[in-house]
Amino acid sequence: MSSQNETIAWIKLQSTFLPLKTPISDAKVLTGRQKPMTEIAILFCEIETTEGHRGLGFSYSKRAGGPGQFAHAKEIAPALLGEDPNDIAKAWDKLCWAGASVGRSGLAVQAIGAFDVALWDMKAKRAGLSLAKLLGAHRDSVRCYNTSGGFLHTPLDELLVNTTISLEKGIGGIKLKVGQPDWALDIERVSKVRAKLGDNVPLMVDANQQWDRPTAQRMGRIFEQFNLIWIEEPLDCYDAAGHAALAAHLDTPIATGEMLTSVSEHWDFIRQNGADFLMPDAPRVGGITPFLKVAALAEFSGMQIAPHFSMELHIHLAAAMQREPWVEHFEWLEPLFNERLELKNGCMIVPTKPGLGVSLSERVAGWTAETIEIGKRP
Repeated sequence: MSSQNETIAWIKLQSTFLPLKTPISDAKVLTGRQKPMTEIAILFCEIETTEGHRGLGFSYSKRAGGPGQFAHAKEIAPALLGEDPNDIAKAWDKLCWAGASVGRSGLAVQAIGAFDVALWDMKAKRAGLSLAKLLGAHRDSVRCYNTSGGFLHTPLDELLVNTTISLEKGIGGIKLKVGQPDWALDIERVSKVRAKLGDNVPLMVDANQQWDRPTAQRMGRIFEQFNLIWIEEPLDCYDAAGHAALAAHLDTPIATGEMLTSVSEHWDFIRQNGADFLMPDAPRVGGITPFLKVAALAEFSGMQIAPHFSMELHIHLAAAMQREPWVEHFEWLEPLFNERLELKNGCMIVPTKPGLGVSLSERVAGWTAETIEIGKRP
């Protein structure tokens, strides 16, 4: 039990760099916009109260931004000391205004996301509930799809093998990266994977923002024959009007939203009907508190939800959505944690341990570049 006088006493921040086994390439690499991804920067936040209750949260960045997130988190963290850990929305606002000069989106709120997740993890642990149960779960499992086996650096024969491995693990759907400079290669890969899977296995494609409007329209029409669950990020991530036009004209649903980093940016898509599937990312949007706002707006507007990345967190949020979402299966973050999510019959099983149900593995220490503690442990 917690007392009414319980306050936040201690905060620990870690800047950790998780190495990836293989350099990762999507369409942004093949078009020269980015270099292959070799690591993921993780911002961990641990919070402890005067009563000894603890919570663990995290945010992340790919290719660049990890040191920046850590630096911003380090600056704003003292604002939480002495605050009531139950008042999570108030804490979010206080952290936001502590760094308001750099805005209410992007890196600034991604840093806040680690604190926010830690506070929700703590609240669920104090209640003796999983995060899903604390939020109010609609289901004990959520349909899932695999992305990590379908990147563009993967040769076609290996791609076909990866689809089999994913389905044998109990994953329900397969997502392929598209958006290559030679669009004929995209069509070949999608065609051969669909032929291998048959008509009934859910299949998605992701262009990672690499098409212009005419190309997206043409490719969307060609892809109609493959009965896709969605075409993801066919256009620039801020082109709400362009995505809305595709959603209106194509039978195949349009998905986007993973790169948006505020509630207001998501609202721009929602009010313009800019997607059939909205893909908010809780760490990127600033944590669970703003994620729930985005999800409520999307649900009220008739959009479906498919959270991006971070399955260890999003499985809980997906369980609390009224309409069953899709959760993205990415095993990349698994080395960070001692626990593993269970897969069965195309679905991801919602963990039942209190909070997020994860703890940091011993390997994290070896990948951690910088650590700071603010306040004093009780």
